[in-house]
Amino acid sequence: MTITTLDAKTALIVVDLQRGIVASPKAHPIEPVVRNAALLADAFRRRGLPVVLVNVTGGAPGRTDQGNSGAREYPADFAELLPELNQQPADHLVTKKTWGAFTGTGLGALLEDLAVTQVVLCGVATSIGVESTARSAHEAGLNVTLALDAMTDLTLNAHENSVTTIFPRLGETGTTQEILEMLKTTR
Repeated sequence: MTITTLDAKTALIVVDLQRGIVASPKAHPIEPVVRNAALLADAFRRRGLPVVLVNVTGGAPGRTDQGNSGAREYPADFAELLPELNQQPADHLVTKKTWGAFTGTGLGALLEDLAVTQVVLCGVATSIGVESTARSAHEAGLNVTLALDAMTDLTLNAHENSVTTIFPRLGETGTTQEILEMLKTTR
């Protein structure tokens, strides 16, 4: 876990902290994850840095062993962002229908228009939405930082695999507090 720096134009991306996703059991208690994500969002807003709140309203249409996730019906409040995130008018809402927040959403163009060179990621699920978004950000040439205590997964094994095997290859990892401290010195 080493965060070396945050670029002057870093955006926070909060993945799938919404009613329908957090309602199912997770590997870690969801309350600290949400609290840490909210702390990050508030800090980014205070510094005038972009906050991107991502929700999901569907799934990719292809067949899988678990069925066609794109054909699933969702409850009316499924995609509602958690109130703890304190969504603000200046925040950017990205609605996705796949695991990653870049696919078919215009997120890449938005970040480019905002001259963003780095992203900090948090949310659920570590090995699904967060990892997919981190992969795309890395492939797009963005510096990636992952707030490990502001994310969780459906299972501990999936979370640990992303954290220990995948994330070190995609970016830098650290805690919410480390990122908050780094934000204080970002110019």
